Amino acid sequence: MAFSTTVSQRKHIKRKAPRGFLKHVFKRQKPHLRLETSGDLLVHLNCLLFVRRLAEESRMNAFESKCGVIKKEHVQAAAKLFFSPTQPELRGMKENC
Repeated sequence: MAFSTTVSQRKHIKRKAPRGFLKHVFKRQKPHLRLETSGDLLVHLNCLLFVRRLAEESRMNAFESKCGVIKKEHVQAAAKLFFSPTQPELRGMKENC
């Protein structure tokens, strides 16, 4: 039996957060900032959750405009929802935080 001549394009996905890189960025931007032991992981998780919500909103915008591909306009419209100062409930933030 001959082997296939095509090579899989599957890439290895890292399962760990880039902790060293995150700590280096925090120290460079805010040297006086003192984080908890797992504080960098919480920041990384928050970033991942934001990107996921942004992708979901962008997908919904593309679906509403009957477009099969998410375009820059869809992402920008979704980002306006998150950064709108008049609608904090859409961002998932509470007023008393």
